[in-house]
Amino acid sequence: MASFSFGDGNAKKLLAIPFYAAGRALTLLVPRARGRWVFGSAAGIADGGLALWNETVARGHRAVWLIRTDAQARDAAARGIPHVRADSLRGLWLTARAEVVVVTHGFGDVNRYAVSGSYLVQLWHGIPLKRIGIDSPETLRSSFLPSSRLVRCLLALMYRGATRRIRLLPAASHLVRGRLESAFSLDDSRVPVVGEPRVDVLSRGTAAERRESARRQLDALLGPLADDRLVLYAPTWRDGDDDPAIPTAADWERITSLLDEYSARLIVRPHPLGAGEYAPPAGAQRVHLLGSDRLADVTPVLAGMDLLVTDYSSLAYDSSLVPLPVVYFAPDVDDYARRRGFYGTYADVAGADVAVDWKETLAQIAAVFSDDDEHRARLERARRLDAAVHAHRDGRNAERVYRAIMAAIGGNDPREEIA
Repeated sequence: MASFSFGDGNAKKLLAIPFYAAGRALTLLVPRARGRWVFGSAAGIADGGLALWNETVARGHRAVWLIRTDAQARDAAARGIPHVRADSLRGLWLTARAEVVVVTHGFGDVNRYAVSGSYLVQLWHGIPLKRIGIDSPETLRSSFLPSSRLVRCLLALMYRGATRRIRLLPAASHLVRGRLESAFSLDDSRVPVVGEPRVDVLSRGTAAERRESARRQLDALLGPLADDRLVLYAPTWRDGDDDPAIPTAADWERITSLLDEYSARLIVRPHPLGAGEYAPPAGAQRVHLLGSDRLADVTPVLAGMDLLVTDYSSLAYDSSLVPLPVVYFAPDVDDYARRRGFYGTYADVAGADVAVDWKETLAQIAAVFSDDDEHRARLERARRLDAAVHAHRDGRNAERVYRAIMAAIGGNDPREEIA
């Protein structure tokens, strides 16, 4: 499984300083072309970038998606999306010329050396529970001279210089707005509470329609699932470290036994940057791996699930829109809190009954499936979480973000110009 760490990523950034300087010179010389947009996302043709793309293109704007892999190119072609390699000279030029640049993870979603001077929209990719950005010590780690205070100071300067280029970072609520302002060192004028485009899919149509659509998509990916209960297990990224929750042989035996007992299936969604292998035993027909190579964005299928198991993933917030009962499984919560940190405390979200091993996790899953009162209590916890972090539930977040961009750049909707 692919792995990534801030240490290695930051070391590469330090070595690339001359390229950043050259890119800055380019953007000072090359004028931006009014009305041109470029999009990119580390998740592929997915996430909030795709939701805003659909809104933007439907309104008649000229836009190009910058891709980094052959798989992304194939997906873009299948969707009829114009695309160019982000790391090509053409990708550099398009980024340098675009009036609006949209990313979901970082500047490397497009061509990182040519974003200066654009109206840069950072959609981000989830409500943070774990500390992110400048709020987290992980952000400033480097595998190059890791003990050097000078290197950390230089990285902090580079980070703040980069985030100052962000012109718009939409927030799901006022609570989330405060976290994003702090993490990205932005004032509140750049972080409007307009909602996340990425979760619009969880608010459109009826609950029954969303569930039916999600189950059809899962059937197409995993084979017929009948009416089985679906448990989504989604561990988060640990900055390149191995996942301590990878099941042992004994754990897998307990897992498969529970799945058989409750006519359920476990769908494992490893983090795309994680480390460690989730390899169920041979013949475990009720366990399915659903990595990002098979489904770039898991959000649209949340409505087809019956229960979520996670540790510190933002999917806990996303799934509250369904809502889904959640079992929190965090074997390393104390170490993670010391190293990464949380906004508030972990117990604020997960409660006091956090499972620390698979035996406890499976007992809680069984309780949710067998005890109506427990199921209702978990759903009520999810609804309270939803009320705390989502200000909008009307499926129009992408529209609000689009309108905020257009108001800022003083542009006109091409459809209105034609009319």
